[in-house]
Amino acid sequence: MAGRGSRLRPHTLTVPKPLIPIAGKPIVQRLVEDITKVVDEKVDEIAFVIGDFGVEIEQKLVSIANDLGAKGSIYYQDAPLGTAHAIACAKESLKGPVVVAFADTLFKADFVLDSSADGVIWVKQVEDPSAFGVVKINEDKIITDFIEKPSTFVSDLAIIGIYYFKDGENLKDELQFLIDNNVIKGGEYQLTDALENMKSKGLKLSPGTVDAWMDCGNKDATVDTNKQTLNFEKGSSSLIAKTAVIENSIIIEPCFIGENVVIKNSKIGPHVSVGTSTVIENSNIENSLIQNNALLKRANIFNSMIGNQARYSGISNSISIGDYSVLE
Repeated sequence: MAGRGSRLRPHTLTVPKPLIPIAGKPIVQRLVEDITKVVDEKVDEIAFVIGDFGVEIEQKLVSIANDLGAKGSIYYQDAPLGTAHAIACAKESLKGPVVVAFADTLFKADFVLDSSADGVIWVKQVEDPSAFGVVKINEDKIITDFIEKPSTFVSDLAIIGIYYFKDGENLKDELQFLIDNNVIKGGEYQLTDALENMKSKGLKLSPGTVDAWMDCGNKDATVDTNKQTLNFEKGSSSLIAKTAVIENSIIIEPCFIGENVVIKNSKIGPHVSVGTSTVIENSNIENSLIQNNALLKRANIFNSMIGNQARYSGISNSISIGDYSVLE
């Protein structure tokens, strides 16, 4: 999770993308919670590979791991040298069975991981595979090829960025081989090159399918992920905080309403998340993601993201404004 998240700016100028809340929880927290649900062993350690995010965020990440009964470890990727390099930065934690995940995606799956497999690559069937890395499989459901953004159709099984490896030490050795031998494509060390080497040595890598794959790459995708997540959690009693003050207003579920939120003379929803201590007055808000301590008055918005401490009023639109911004 060391990337800059440039496609989600201005929101990632002040908060790393994996810590942006979706329906009240940071993306990376939801991701690790979902992973722990599908593995069939206790998770002993969660290692985060980050950039220079600061001590406060590092403590938050360690706390997320601790809350799941795991040790939290922090590693740093100081230069954008690719996926294989990022994982190698956490080489001290690559021991035993390992799950690797890129922290800008969420998933929903109804299965338990087969930990007896040499490796599992999570995939999702997509309509346009030319925008993704894809895998080809044989009749035995074993991966035979990895193809990056194919210009002609070879497979519609897109790699979603979550991987299982039975032997973390073996993964570490393959990653180190790429670095030691300067195996670079496009200026970066690629995880798919390590996967190809594993496959050529006889390891059997299987596809793991998911029911839903939700991207958080840009504003529209993140708002849609918030919508899907709220749909999954519809009916949960924890979506609307007991400390929220809702006066003369309509809440069309599913919505997430955080602690100490104040909503007056407004219609909220469906598919709106409102962060802690935000105040909304005389507004109509649909399908939007509003962070903490914001103030919205006379707002008529949809498909929008509003940052922390932002102030907004009087305009009907689909917008994206970052932390501490004022638009009146």
